[in-house]
Amino acid sequence: MYFTAGFPELNDTVTIIKELEAAGVDIIEVGMPFSDPVADGPTIQVSNLKALQNGMSIKLLFEQLKAIKDEVKVPILLMGYINPVWKFGVENFMAACEESGVSGLILPDIPLDEFVKDYQPLYQKHNLSNVFLITPQTSDERIKAYDAACNGFIYMVSSASTTGANKAVDEGKQVAYFNRVKSLGLKNPTQIGFNIKDKASLDRACTFANGGIIGSAFIKKLGEEGDLKTKVREFVKSIR
Repeated sequence: MYFTAGFPELNDTVTIIKELEAAGVDIIEVGMPFSDPVADGPTIQVSNLKALQNGMSIKLLFEQLKAIKDEVKVPILLMGYINPVWKFGVENFMAACEESGVSGLILPDIPLDEFVKDYQPLYQKHNLSNVFLITPQTSDERIKAYDAACNGFIYMVSSASTTGANKAVDEGKQVAYFNRVKSLGLKNPTQIGFNIKDKASLDRACTFANGGIIGSAFIKKLGEEGDLKTKVREFVKSIR
């Protein structure tokens, strides 16, 4: 499950994480708010803007996560863009991840060659898993290269669109893509994301990969009126 840190309110991050763990999710992806989330659709863009307006920062996020590191056992991944990491200081960021109990990172705008050369040693030093994104346009050769450099999972972007998009998808091409990746015999598990929004789409994703990632639909639920804990529990229940 994915959500944006600091949304709907600044101090909701910890509550959401604890409720997601109690509801039985396997992995929690926490989005680091950024002013220009180009790969994300309107729902996540709005949540980023609201979180920044609320006062969320990477420093505060680390403080929130560190406060619960001994309570929460489900793996927590931070997902976002490299610019805020550069601003924080790459090695300082990696060290803070380890100190805060973060299990891994999803930073899709780091090129593979640059990752292997400049970032992988820091990931290893601070016991962090890495995740690479692939799309229907990614070649078999490139996917295998990502797999070789990965120690987390391969994030399969379901289609050529932004998160939460409702564009019509050519199911034949999508199934061919899913089966092509499955046939490669990758050493890392695969997770399908983008446009996974309910039990039906999650179940479908799980027939082709090791799991599915829900983001925009969950954030929409969080933005509705009502008790936060109840909203989290109800949403997870609806997809199980």
